[in-house]
Amino acid sequence: MGKTTGFLEHQRGHLHYRDPLERLNDWREIASLPPEKNLQEQASRCMDCAVPFCQDGRLLAGMTTGCPIYNLIPEWNDLVYQGRWKEAYERLTVTNPFPEFTGRACPAPCEGGCVASLVDDSVTIKNIERAIIDKAFEEGWVRPQPPTFRTGKKVAIIGSGPAGLTCATELNRKGHLVTVYERDDRIGGLLTYGIPKMKIEQSVVDRRVRLMEEEGVRFITNVEVGTQLSAEALRLDYDAVILCVGSTRPRNMDIPGRELKGVHYAMDYLHLNTKSLLDSNFEDGNFISAQEKDVIVIGGGDTATDCVSTALRQKCKSLVQFDIYPKRSEVRTPENPWPQYPIIHKTDSGQEEAALKFGKDPRSYSTSALQFMGDEQGVLKGVKSVEVHTEKNEHGQKIRTEIKQTEREWRAQLVFIAIGFEGPETQLLEQMSIDVNERATIAVSKDSYQTSQPGVFAAGDARRGQSLIVWAIQEGTEAAQQCHHYLMDLTSS
Repeated sequence: MGKTTGFLEHQRGHLHYRDPLERLNDWREIASLPPEKNLQEQASRCMDCAVPFCQDGRLLAGMTTGCPIYNLIPEWNDLVYQGRWKEAYERLTVTNPFPEFTGRACPAPCEGGCVASLVDDSVTIKNIERAIIDKAFEEGWVRPQPPTFRTGKKVAIIGSGPAGLTCATELNRKGHLVTVYERDDRIGGLLTYGIPKMKIEQSVVDRRVRLMEEEGVRFITNVEVGTQLSAEALRLDYDAVILCVGSTRPRNMDIPGRELKGVHYAMDYLHLNTKSLLDSNFEDGNFISAQEKDVIVIGGGDTATDCVSTALRQKCKSLVQFDIYPKRSEVRTPENPWPQYPIIHKTDSGQEEAALKFGKDPRSYSTSALQFMGDEQGVLKGVKSVEVHTEKNEHGQKIRTEIKQTEREWRAQLVFIAIGFEGPETQLLEQMSIDVNERATIAVSKDSYQTSQPGVFAAGDARRGQSLIVWAIQEGTEAAQQCHHYLMDLTSS
């Protein structure tokens, strides 16, 4: 590395966040990068560690550590430290087609595997990644790169989230004619309608989509394959199809009062809010408003935090977040050694904003909803909860038991359920006779991304289950490679 003592000389730095009470008044990105000099200092903290666990993504104890797309992290950290930004951009894009997305929305499992975190804080890998790509766009280094030849083979990709966009990029670069079908009115999937704009402004997504169009990728919106366009017609028109439809069936809560008006799935809430923002700056009123309402968010993950941040910007009256897990330790426990992903207490931007607005962290730990309570008109007025104790049995399964005499009632006019997803929607899969596995995700043949139907592939959350953006990109890359081999075999046969 350029400076082998950098991690000894400099402490970990962070993104510059806008003042929480200021940023609650708009939907612009909440974070900005520090000055270039600071970024170079942070890059110098990357150790000459011999075995960089950061760049080899794998599952340890059921969670991701390291980078699933095998980013060449030590290499571009060193180049940034030396001020060789364009070369850093070139190394970064060897493995990652969309660093502007991962640099904003990835939870950075690479930092969990950083060797520096054994004795100190990890390198700010995610921030440096974002800095490289942002500078590349500013300097004009990111330009369309259309293929030099065309194979004549046609591929349809269903879904335009990270996996679908990656498949499209890789197959287009190999010379195939790629068309992406998206049922929504905008391209991007969860990048557009699942992640609030204060995390990824829409201009960042649209900028990449325009580049892909200039490279030859064709996008068709407002068309749901299986409804407006039959799967049979699609198979006739294309040599191969890749299903990147996501894991969009939300996990429900089968408790009394679920039917009450005011109880919503988190993704319905986030989708409607973003669409109204982008369509009309909320002038159309086609969204679920939390203004002057008592809000309860059920779930402890990123989607739940996004609901917290959104409700705060809508000027909610009060806000509570139910987290079924107990409050984590501030440091790793012996059961969670490095390089496993650190299961420690974290305060995300949404909780920070809520704490500053209402005077305390919004999370109620070890809390489970028992009942949604309503009035005579079927409108939500509150939630009954109970505290729970979580432990693992001898098979590693989580066992939860309710703690007696801990029931509590909370006032609420809005509840958002953010407890995960159960798999892809089934209508299209049934129409195409696509097999699913025991996890209700799309089944593929061993060591392949090909489904039970020849020439039909699957990638991303639809195949893997609900996961990280970096896994979606890796899945898209590998599925595109498998599809390319299939198409080339068709040409030679």
